[in-house]
Amino acid sequence: MQYDLIIRNGTIVDGTGAPSFQGDVAVKDGKIAAVGEVSASDEDAREVIDAKGHLVTPGWVDIHTHFDGQATWDSLLTPSCWHGVTTVVMGNCGVGFAPVKPEKRKWLVELMEGVEDIPGTALSEGIQWDWETFPEYLDALEKHEHVMDIGTQVPHGAVRGYVMGERGAKNEPATPEDIEAMAAIVKEGVEAGALGFSSSRTLVHRALDGEPVPGTFAAEDELFGIGHALKEAGTGIFELAPGGVMGEDLAAPQKEVAWMRKLSREIGRPVSFALLQIDQQPTLWRDILRICDESREEGSLLRPQVGSRPTMLLIGLQTFSPYSFRPTFAALADLPLEERVKELRKPEVKQQILTEAPVDEEPLLSFVLSGMHKIFVLGEVPDYEPTADRSIEAIAKAQGRDPHDVLYDEMLELDGRALLMVALVGYTDGDLEAMREMIEYPDSAFGLGDGGAHVGAICDATMTTYLLTHWTRDRTRGPKLPVEFAVKKMTKDTATLYDLNDRGQIAVGYKADLNIIDYDNLRLDLPYLVNDLPGGSKRLIQKAEGYTATIVSGEVTFRNGEETGARPGKVIRGAQTAG
Repeated sequence: MQYDLIIRNGTIVDGTGAPSFQGDVAVKDGKIAAVGEVSASDEDAREVIDAKGHLVTPGWVDIHTHFDGQATWDSLLTPSCWHGVTTVVMGNCGVGFAPVKPEKRKWLVELMEGVEDIPGTALSEGIQWDWETFPEYLDALEKHEHVMDIGTQVPHGAVRGYVMGERGAKNEPATPEDIEAMAAIVKEGVEAGALGFSSSRTLVHRALDGEPVPGTFAAEDELFGIGHALKEAGTGIFELAPGGVMGEDLAAPQKEVAWMRKLSREIGRPVSFALLQIDQQPTLWRDILRICDESREEGSLLRPQVGSRPTMLLIGLQTFSPYSFRPTFAALADLPLEERVKELRKPEVKQQILTEAPVDEEPLLSFVLSGMHKIFVLGEVPDYEPTADRSIEAIAKAQGRDPHDVLYDEMLELDGRALLMVALVGYTDGDLEAMREMIEYPDSAFGLGDGGAHVGAICDATMTTYLLTHWTRDRTRGPKLPVEFAVKKMTKDTATLYDLNDRGQIAVGYKADLNIIDYDNLRLDLPYLVNDLPGGSKRLIQKAEGYTATIVSGEVTFRNGEETGARPGKVIRGAQTAG
């Protein structure tokens, strides 16, 4: 056969940002062999897919995930696999599982559980530990089959704990000897194939015991000492969740970007950091972008990471309920959803719940209930850019009702499957215009989906699908983005940031990672709760309709949302070049 696969008659959005065009794509030996008009007959290919009326794009390269544990038990890496993702980068925000001494495994599990809201039971039961060093972790990942390619980074928390023990866990200052040892581990990891190093400095990230993640208060000598390991290796990215990113420290962001600017210039490597709009200083993000512009002129490579929808909590009967700590509500918590809804709809039960006091003080509960204007009805077709009249406060005012009465009833909609969005950060102005400007910023990197993390409260791994549906097609509250721009943002741009120059583009010689998308009918389903993690732990998942096929290294891994059984995914070892 001349080709393994020919995709005919598609609308090709090639990942470069160039205008889309009608044409064919031919694949041979896992690589793109021809683009445009493929003259070979259908008999010259093992498989032919007619993509008429569909988009043909590169596969999405998702650079901000936390599948570090899940990758050892889940070959699919759900839910990202359902959303066109063909490459993931994990090990973000300074948390991961290597290097690790046997006696520190439980500590790393608790660190990940605290920071990224991944059930410790699932991690403890799911991970089959057969590594200590970071290179051994990469070797261990290669023993597992996956539907997509996996890249990872060396996490600061694990490295600090490995070198400094309790001193590292408690965020004590690192000695010169500590720094030298940590830099050696990072360099060893990068030379073995890690795509970079990650850290976290936000006070929001805490271990299960309440301690800030190791590295939160690392001094410049530690950060720069580790950064120089990337310079010596000549490759890798420095990724972090910076201090003040969630508005927890208003003095931190500008201080953070100052040392990042200096570090990038000194080591000659990109520094990528999370950037959000915060309520307390709603235009601070513009100041940060201006500093990024200035930094570029002096040789720094600062790449702020942005998402496609607000930072949020999802609340409802399936997840966290504002009434979970009230005795009557808590007494019904273990009933099946259908029976629980039946009980909660009884007027006398509702009255009892809404008038009784919580049995425990819960800071998150107080925060959620103090801002009814930031709680929005999500809807059966999720709307992550809701208008003000969809807030609980606005609905209550319009109907002359108490906000709690409205919130309670809204949670019972869709037979108890209804979810409400609590907009924590990034929805200061009541729309996503600030986010649009951040997405459009030339040096911003599309990320922050947190695939595999925060499984009980959000499902943001689906930000890839949302960037395409909402931002290029469905948005009514402001300008849309061109399809070609959005595709480039999550393919070529994310791939090249991590030196994965063999993918993210539909061109001859590139890796045949592709999506065939029924663009007109692409849509997100409502998230729902499942108990499919190891040990029966719960999580939210969210699927999509409209991905006709997802292809990795020339093999079709998903057809119409259903897996084919193909497992062509590989562990990425360092920078990649196009064939």
